[in-house]
Amino acid sequence: MSPRPDVSDERKNQILNAAEEVFTQKGLDLARMDDIADETGLSKGTLYLYFKSKDDLIIAILDRIFQGVFKQLDGRKPGELSATEAVYWFTEEAIRDYKRMLRLMPVAYEFLALAFRNKTVQLALKQYFRHYMDVLVPLIQHGINTGEFRQVDPQEVAIALGAIYEGTVLLWVYDKELVDMERHIRSSIKLLLEGIRVPA
Repeated sequence: MSPRPDVSDERKNQILNAAEEVFTQKGLDLARMDDIADETGLSKGTLYLYFKSKDDLIIAILDRIFQGVFKQLDGRKPGELSATEAVYWFTEEAIRDYKRMLRLMPVAYEFLALAFRNKTVQLALKQYFRHYMDVLVPLIQHGINTGEFRQVDPQEVAIALGAIYEGTVLLWVYDKELVDMERHIRSSIKLLLEGIRVPA
């Protein structure tokens, strides 16, 4: 007999997709494990074999989102692009991921609210932020080393870039008529890079 295929990853993705749907419809506070079990069509006992609690599901969803964000970034080889080109490339990847996550945006901001009182969520978001810094800080430093950028603090620049990405999305949530998420992210990044670039 041929061995049975391992369906655990497929089952986990099925559960996470269902949890995203339930969280989007009901919010994190009102959603229950029973609701997620109903959405998957699985028994509650089967659900608990994969995820012991709602917090476990929340962390798994965050992890899945962040892994998607960094998969392309980690595959880039140093020196493929100039530092400026790499920041623009990073920006386009960020915009693409934000657009992909629009349906989950309300849940994403609930995650941020949870970070104030839930240490597990806070740690997950901190790890995401540190990974983001690990990608961007060396990139900015490379631009400094090659004379493309002025002698700036690469960590400060990376934080400013993050503030543009996250802050513009938040402003877009506030006022979609005034803020064009894609256009204003791109224009703000351009302004920042013009401020640190060494004149030709």
